[in-house]
Amino acid sequence: MHYAGAGAVATFVIAGVALAGLAYVVAFSTEALGERLGPGATGLLQSTLGNLPEFFVVLFALQKGEVLVAQTSLIGSLLANGLLVLGLTIVVGARAGEGGLMRFRPRLPNDTMTLLMLAVFIIVILGIAQSSGDVAATHAKAISAIASGCLLIVYALWLRSYLRSDAPAAPSAGGPSLPLATTIGLLAAAGVGAALASDWFISALAPAIDSLGISRAFAGLVIVAIAGNAVENATALVLAAKGQADLAISVVKNSVAQIAVFLFPALILVSLLLAHTLTFVVPPVYIAALALSAISIWQITGDGEAREYEGAALVALYVIVAAVAWFE
Repeated sequence: MHYAGAGAVATFVIAGVALAGLAYVVAFSTEALGERLGPGATGLLQSTLGNLPEFFVVLFALQKGEVLVAQTSLIGSLLANGLLVLGLTIVVGARAGEGGLMRFRPRLPNDTMTLLMLAVFIIVILGIAQSSGDVAATHAKAISAIASGCLLIVYALWLRSYLRSDAPAAPSAGGPSLPLATTIGLLAAAGVGAALASDWFISALAPAIDSLGISRAFAGLVIVAIAGNAVENATALVLAAKGQADLAISVVKNSVAQIAVFLFPALILVSLLLAHTLTFVVPPVYIAALALSAISIWQITGDGEAREYEGAALVALYVIVAAVAWFE
């Protein structure tokens, strides 16, 4: 459809479906590879590869000058995973859990909130400098680059500690479901496919949203964010329904941590090589949304258990933010 000059809206929809399909291949392959690893390493791998389409989507958006879409898609990914996907995971997990309660180890949720609050701190500080006309705001690019380096160092230190404390993989009676070579081949093919589909997705984005009358903020915050994070959307819910609460939470929380302190800062550093750069300066309404969301997520998941209504509350928060983006 891309090379045949098909309509922008149809190409945009098909490219989004293609990204979701590739996300399924990544999820299936990662689950097979995860049979050789512990739950923490599996969740980390799932989130890392699951964020691959998001990386390409943002990169191609920056190359095509869609800075607002690139920025809001990253913010949207944080909110979609931290509110929508986590909320739905808790709803499903609480229904599958004993006594209507989803129980999980509290360390990862608390670690994730520490990392997320570090990223939010930088965003809030730069936002205040920008709105108050502080001289530091004129150096937002340099400050963002320095902060990105700090975030990546902290993430590496946390990752080392987290993986060292991971539990070993549970032995499987029938052995791994796929040979290692097949699993790696599927992951490599899905990675190449994600790069191509992301390019076509972004190429059709601007004419599609112009035709549909959708704001770029809503397209980045909701449509691009959800399409780029389809792995977490599907995998976490399936795992929660199976009663694998720790692994389900690991997939979602690892994704939130990675976007906040790995993907976002890494893309900021990569964007320095492009004509259009990315910074931590975001609109005030999304600064508030990120800060309040971080507090809400910590409040609900910090004790290692959650009920159905708490998951529904997180979903409601996401719907409210999406409604704000819709009317921008």
